[in-house]
Formats: sequence, C-alpha cells, structure tokens
Amino acid sequence: MNFAVLQFPASNCDQDAVHVLKNVLGHSVRLVWHKDLSLGSVDGVVVPGGFSYGDHLRTGAIARMSPIMQAVQQFAANGGTVLGICNGFQILCEAGLLPGALIRNRSLQFRCEHVYLKAATRRSGFTRAIPSGQVLRVPIAHGEGCYFADESTLKTLQAKDQILFQYTTAEGQITDAANPNGSLLNIAGICNERGNVAGLMPHPERASEGLMGSTDGRLVFEGWLQELAERKRPLAA
Repeated sequence: MNFAVLQFPASNCDQDAVHVLKNVLGHSVRLVWHKDLSLGSVDGVVVPGGFSYGDHLRTGAIARMSPIMQAVQQFAANGGTVLGICNGFQILCEAGLLPGALIRNRSLQFRCEHVYLKAATRRSGFTRAIPSGQVLRVPIAHGEGCYFADESTLKTLQAKDQILFQYTTAEGQITDAANPNGSLLNIAGICNERGNVAGLMPHPERASEGLMGSTDGRLVFEGWLQELAERKRPLAA
C-alpha cells in the first residue's frame, strides 16, 4: 500500500506515523508538505499529531487552509480513507471533514499519559481488527482534546454508528473518571457518515511496538490495511 503523511510547520508526529507504516508494517510512505497541491497516487492519508502552525488562533484552524488540504478533501470525496491523529483530528474537524470540535481539556492542563480505550463499533476499517471486548492501552498528549458537539450531532453520531473509540477504565467501563479531557460521551475518536474519514485523539502510532510499552495501537493500522487490501486499487487526489 502507498500512504501519504502530511507535514505542517510544527508537526511532530509525522515521522512516528512514517516509521510505523514503513518500518513496522512494511508499506510505502511519503511525506507530503503542506504547500503541495497533490497527494500523488496513494491508498491512504495520515494527518499527524503536533502543533500545526503553533496552534495559533486555535488548533487546526490555520492548517485546514493549507493548499494540501484541498487535495485531502477531494481525496476523501472520491472515497479515499483519511486518518487524523490528535492535531490531525483537530484539523479534520476544522476542515469540516468531521463533525464537532476539539476544545480545551476540562482540567485546563496538558495531559500526557496512557489511557484505556475500547472500540464502540467494529464496522469501521479502523476498528475491525480489534477483538470484541478488548481494551486498548494507548498514550495521549494534548491540551485541547475535549470532543464537543451539539446534542443533535451527538445523536446522529450514535444513530449512525460514527463513534469509533471511547475512553474507559482498564476493565472497559465507560466512566467519568476514565475520561482524561471531558469529552462528551467519553468520545476518543469518530468517523464521518461515509466511514472513510476518521479522527482520534490518542496516538496509536506510539503504541505499535513492544519497546513503546504497548502494541495495542497497531490494531488500528492493521484494520485499516485490511480494508485497503480489499479495495485493491489506489485512489489519487
């Protein structure tokens, strides 16, 4: 498979995503600069974590206006799959590719720690490889990770099975204490109605090797790869 990993000024997880896709999972990856106009011929796109444009104005607000985002929007419109991680999730919300917004953590503090997640659905390519009932241990590192949306949007996300991940206890219970940032419904990740654009605040790329203390995040990428393999053909922007 061929992947594009976007690179904005102050991206800091782009190389992590490249490493996992290329060196851990054995696929072709290229970095795509924010001023580029094309993704090239790719099967999937990663919008990585970091602090794009220094988080000026608000997280993701400037990055969503980068030239490359027009190509990402067209790629998604053509059915291409896009995964936004942390800052990437924020950018996708700002760009209107995902509903809702990510706002300041309820603690008003930056949270950098491991959390527990469970897949709220297994119908998505990003969750299909996760065994039913398995709790994932994956790190977070964010100051604005509180997922917020109006009541109508939340009801739509639930009705259309668009909630991908929720914060839980180690035993898989959805509790307020397990929620590190105040996200409504303990939401850690969602997808669009079509299912081909997804975002999550935790970092699966930082939990894909034993040396990092967890390999649970690898399941997110493996499910995505399974779905892409079934398509058998690349999509270009």
